[in-house]
Amino acid sequence: MKKIVFLTGAGMSAESGIKTFRDAGGLWEEYPVMQVASHDGWLADPELVNRFYNERRKQLVSCEPNEGHRVIAELEKDFEIVVVTQNVDNLHERAGSKKVVHLHGELMKVCSSRDTENRHFWRTMTADDYEVKPGEKAGDGSLLRPYIVFFQEAVPKMEEAVVLAQNADIFVIIGTSLNVYPAAGLVQYVKPGTPVYLIDPKPSVGLAANKNLTVIAKGASEGMKELLQLLK
Repeated sequence: MKKIVFLTGAGMSAESGIKTFRDAGGLWEEYPVMQVASHDGWLADPELVNRFYNERRKQLVSCEPNEGHRVIAELEKDFEIVVVTQNVDNLHERAGSKKVVHLHGELMKVCSSRDTENRHFWRTMTADDYEVKPGEKAGDGSLLRPYIVFFQEAVPKMEEAVVLAQNADIFVIIGTSLNVYPAAGLVQYVKPGTPVYLIDPKPSVGLAANKNLTVIAKGASEGMKELLQLLK
């Protein structure tokens, strides 16, 4: 069974109504990025940061996976599928994808601020309970924080993602500008000769030199339908 690795970014979830961070009207225009998404920002005002991510969760629980998410999940019938996502939402999982690697963390999880990777202190929030209250603590006595990889922090799942890219039979990029490193560098680990597909209504020119690249200049849902036909 061929292995398809998907690298998905903000454009994957935009059709579901998830606000993107970088586009015009995106979240960065409402908040200074370093204030709500950096390690320094967390240390300076944890209450503000938790409030910001409470709002993000409130938005997420009202959103649904789009057709693009669902088509990726359906491909598991015929291919070995792994999704490597820069997104922190859980829409891939809710659409039925079994193997999802979150490079930048998971919005619906909160963790210890002393040891973010200690699973004993992870908590998965729900649609009915998505808010971290001011001063709320993890099991180790530290403040609860979003399980998000902030700017100024290492990306713990990066090595796993590199191995996945190296072993892909087909590599598909959806809805990412390929401007955010280290994730943007993953395509460089794909074996020579491996088919690469880029699905994006405004494709990045950075991949033009790849002879095995097929560009599908569409949004996630329409692009995935076209990819489905090409894979058949």
